[in-house]
Amino acid sequence: MNTVCIILGGAVAIYAQAGEQQNVYLLIGGAALLMIGIYRTSRNVPSKFDNPQEESFVKTEPIEDED
Repeated sequence: MNTVCIILGGAVAIYAQAGEQQNVYLLIGGAALLMIGIYRTSRNVPSKFDNPQEESFVKTEPIEDED
């Protein structure tokens, strides 16, 4: 559904702008549909800051004292 909104919104926006006499309402509708599709897709992508332990490539272990 999101992909369809993105593709359809982009196509409508390009079509509305390509004409000699631009239809502003059609252009706004296409851009809005494009933004809705992008927003709905980005909601499902997890944040890279959700789990700070996975950010580091080097794993540290506690140092045991040899006394």
